[in-house]
Amino acid sequence: MELFGRRAEKAALDTLLAGAADGAGSALVLWGVPGIGKTALLEYAAGAAPAATVLRCRGTRMESGLAFAALHELLWPVMDRLETLPAPQAAALRGALGMSRDTTNPFLIGAAVLSLVSGLARERPVLVVVDDAQWIDEATAHCLGFVARRVAADPVVVLLTGHEDPASGPWEGVPALEVVRLADADARRLVDAVVPAADETLVDRTVRAAGGNPLALHELPTLDREPDGEAALLPSGGPVPVGPRLRRAFCARVEGLKPSARALLLLAAAEDRGDRHVVHRAGSGWGVDASAWDEVLRSGLVRAPGARLEFRHPLIRAAVYDGALFLERQAAHRALAAALPTDATAERAWHLAAAAEGPDEEVAALLEQAAEQCLERSAGPIAVRTLRRAAELSPTPAAAARRLAAAARAAWTAGDAAAARQLLEDAERLGGEVPVARTSGGLRGILEFAYGMPERAHRYLVCDMAVVPEPRRAVELGTVAVRAAWSAGRPDLQQEALRQVRAVDTGGDPDLSELMPVLRNWWSCYDRTGEVTPSSLAPAGGTVGRLATAACELLPPVPLVQAWGIEGGLLDVLHVQAAQLRRRHELAALAAALSQTAVLDLATGRWGAAETAAAEGLLLAEEVGADHVATQCRSSLGALAAARGDGRAVAEHTTRILQVSVPRGVRALSASAYWHRGRAALLDGRPQEALGDLLCLTEPGDEAAHHTFALFAAVDTAEAAVQVGKADVAEAQVVLLEEWAQRTGATWARMAGHRLRALVRSGSAAETSFRAALDVAGEGGHPFEYARTRLLYGEWLRRARRRADARIQLAAAAEVFDHLGAEPLRVRALREQALTERPAAARVPDPAAAAVGLTAQELRVARLAADGLTNREIAAQLLISPRTVGHHLANVYPKLGITSRAELARIDFARGLRLSAAGD
Repeated sequence: MELFGRRAEKAALDTLLAGAADGAGSALVLWGVPGIGKTALLEYAAGAAPAATVLRCRGTRMESGLAFAALHELLWPVMDRLETLPAPQAAALRGALGMSRDTTNPFLIGAAVLSLVSGLARERPVLVVVDDAQWIDEATAHCLGFVARRVAADPVVVLLTGHEDPASGPWEGVPALEVVRLADADARRLVDAVVPAADETLVDRTVRAAGGNPLALHELPTLDREPDGEAALLPSGGPVPVGPRLRRAFCARVEGLKPSARALLLLAAAEDRGDRHVVHRAGSGWGVDASAWDEVLRSGLVRAPGARLEFRHPLIRAAVYDGALFLERQAAHRALAAALPTDATAERAWHLAAAAEGPDEEVAALLEQAAEQCLERSAGPIAVRTLRRAAELSPTPAAAARRLAAAARAAWTAGDAAAARQLLEDAERLGGEVPVARTSGGLRGILEFAYGMPERAHRYLVCDMAVVPEPRRAVELGTVAVRAAWSAGRPDLQQEALRQVRAVDTGGDPDLSELMPVLRNWWSCYDRTGEVTPSSLAPAGGTVGRLATAACELLPPVPLVQAWGIEGGLLDVLHVQAAQLRRRHELAALAAALSQTAVLDLATGRWGAAETAAAEGLLLAEEVGADHVATQCRSSLGALAAARGDGRAVAEHTTRILQVSVPRGVRALSASAYWHRGRAALLDGRPQEALGDLLCLTEPGDEAAHHTFALFAAVDTAEAAVQVGKADVAEAQVVLLEEWAQRTGATWARMAGHRLRALVRSGSAAETSFRAALDVAGEGGHPFEYARTRLLYGEWLRRARRRADARIQLAAAAEVFDHLGAEPLRVRALREQALTERPAAARVPDPAAAAVGLTAQELRVARLAADGLTNREIAAQLLISPRTVGHHLANVYPKLGITSRAELARIDFARGLRLSAAGD
C-alpha cells in the first residue's frame, strides 16, 4: 500500500531499521487517534526489513482480559525455540502460555521473552510489531514494556501502536512518536487514489471533513449516504458521517466509560459551538456530575481549554454522535435547547429541529427566523441549509414551497446557482409557479437570464413583474427584462419591457419615486424614438451616477452605456457595487460587476486592470457556475488578445464564447466573438477574412447580428472593406456611425465617423476628416482608437510624401501601442515610420534589374513597394493576398542583392520594366 506523505514518520522508522542492521536495538511507540495511519506505518516497517524475523500480534478488546493472550499470538511462530532458553525461564514462559502448570513469575517471563528475542537476533535482525497495544492484556503489556526497555544491545526493533501518549503505564520510558494528520495536499492525493474519478467537490468535501485522517479519507468518499444526511443537522454541517471501521474504533473507547460520562460526551458531540457552560447546564438533568467530567477529561477524548470543549479529533465527535441511538440524540438536543440562553434563536431552532420526529410548524418558523438572521450577517450557505430544514418540517406543501423559494433566493445570493435552480424547481413542484415567483422575487427569470436563454428570461421577467408585491422589485425585474432583450438582439422585446417599466406604480415609495424618472430617462436610450437627449444622460446630468446606490440589477449593460458615450461615471458606480458585493460575499453579482468593469477599463486603456478584473470575474463565475458572466469575461480577454496579436488566445476565447452563446441565442455575446475574430484578422493583415466575420454583425437574422456591437465593429469593418476594395460596404459603415454620432453626440462615434470618412475620401478632403477626428474633444480618453486614427493619418501622410508630418503621427501612435502592448499595430507604426526616414535622393538606374530574372509580377510588387506601399496596400491593388506579396518580396531581395525596402527605392524599376518588355 502506498503511503502518502509521512516523510517524518518513515524517516524515523528507517533510522531504527538501519540501526538494527548495524547491531543496535531500539523501541518506539507510534500513537495517535484511530485511523490516523499507525497500522500502515507498521506495514511500511515490515516491508522495509525483508531480511528480518518479524514477530506480530494485535490487541483486541475480547482478549484484553486474558492474561498473556497477546504474548501467545506473538511467540506462536517460534515456540520451538523455547528449548534454547535457560530452564527457569523456559518453565515460566511455558506456564504463562498455558503449556504447563508451572508458576508464572512476571520477571522470569519478561527475561525469557528477552532471551528468546535476543537468541533470534543472533541469526538475523528481529522486528517485533504490536498493533493496537491499548487493547493487549495487562500481563503481556508489562512483559513487552520490560523487553522494549532492554533491547539496545541486540539488533531488535520493537514497534508498538496505541491511542494514547505512553508517558505513563507499561510503555513508560519507551520513546514515542505522535502520528498526526496528513497535510491537505497528501490527503487530496489519497482521495484521488481511493476514488480515481472523484470530482473536485467530493475531494474538497472529503478532505475538509476527514481532518487529515487517512482511514476517514478512505471511507468518506464511498459512504452510501449523502453528507447532508441524518448526521449533518447542525448549522455548521454538524458531525460528519463516519464509516464503520472508524465508528467501531472510537465507540469502543467510549463504551468503556460509565453511563454519565458517555452522556456527557454525547451532549458535547451534539453541541455545535463547544460551549462548556451550555453542556454543563444540559448535563445537570442527566446525572452528569464532577466525576463524569473528570472521567471524560482523563480519557483524552475531550479537552477543556477555558470555557470551551474540544474533541481531540473531529472524527471522535462524529463517531460519538453517529454511534448513539436516535432517541438518545433527540434527548441530547432537547436538553441543549433548554440550556441555551434566550437570545440564541438559531442554535435553539437547530437543536429542536434535530429532535423533531415529524412536521412541526413551530420549529419550522423558528428556523425561518434563524435563517433571516443568517442573511443579515451574510451567512448565505447556512441560511440555505436552515430554510431547507424548515421546509422539511413544514406541515403544508404551501409553507414548504415558500421556504424552499426563500432558500433558492439565499442560494442565488450566495453564488450557488445550481442549488438555487434545484430549490426553485422543488418549490414550484409543491406550490406552483406564481406563488413561488412572488416569494422568490422573480428568481426564475433572473436565473434564466444569468444561465439560460435571454428570450425565455424576458418572458419570465415580464410575467413576474405583475406578481411580485414590491414595486421596487418589479422595476428591477423589468430592467433585467430589457437587458435580456438587448442580449438577445430583440428590439421588439426591449420595447415591451420598457412599457412595463414605465407603467410601474411606485406605491408611494419615496426612494423609488425619486429613482423612477432617472430610470425612465436612462432606459429611453433603448428605444430609437429620439425622445431622449444625450445631455440628459451625461454624467453631469447625474443619471448614471445616481444609480450607484441602486440594486445591481438596475445598472445598464456597459456596452450600451459606451455606445451612448456616457460611461464617465459608470466605472465609479461599478467600483462601489463591487466593494459592497465583496463585503456581502455575493459571488455571482460580484463576478458580473467585474465583467462590466473589465469592459470599461479596456476601452479607456487600462488594459492591465481590465485583464485582472476579467480574470477574477471569470474565476468567480466558473466557481458559481455563471456561464453568461464567464462568457462576458472571456469576451474582454478575447478583445485584449486580438489587440495584442495573440491569435491562439483569440481562437480559444471566441470558441468558448460561441459554445455558450449560440445555442442559447445570446446574440450580444456571439456578436462580440465575431467582432474579436474580425479585428484579429484585420490586424494580422487578412482583411478579406476579417470582413467575412465582421459583416455577420449587420446581417439580419444572423446568429451574431446585434446593433450595438455592429456600431463598435464599424471602424474595423470599414477599414477591412477599404483594404479589399469594397467601397459600398465601407460607405455603409461610415453612414451607420455618422447617423449614430448625430443622434447621440457620443465622442467615440464622432471620432470614428470622421476617421472612416477620411478612409473613403481622397486628397484634401481626407486630411480634413483625419484632422476632425483627432480634434474631437475628449477622444484622448480612448487611447487605443485615438492612436489608430493617428496611425491611419500617418500612413496617408507618408503616401502623400509628407514624411516629416507622417513621422510625428506615426511616432505618437507607436508610443501608445507600445504602452498598451498592442504589438501588431506597434510593428505596423514602426515599419511605416522607418519608410518615412529614407533619403529623398534620386534613384540610381540599375539596368541589371531585368537581367536578374524578376518575373513581371515580382517587378510590379517591387515597384509598388519601392513607392512606399504596405503589403496590404499592394495586395489590394494587385488583387492578391498580403502573404503572396511577402512571398514575392522574399524572392525579389536576393535577386537584386538587397535586404530592405529602402534599397528598393534606389532602383529604376521603370527601366527594368522596359527591358523586360523588350525581352518579351
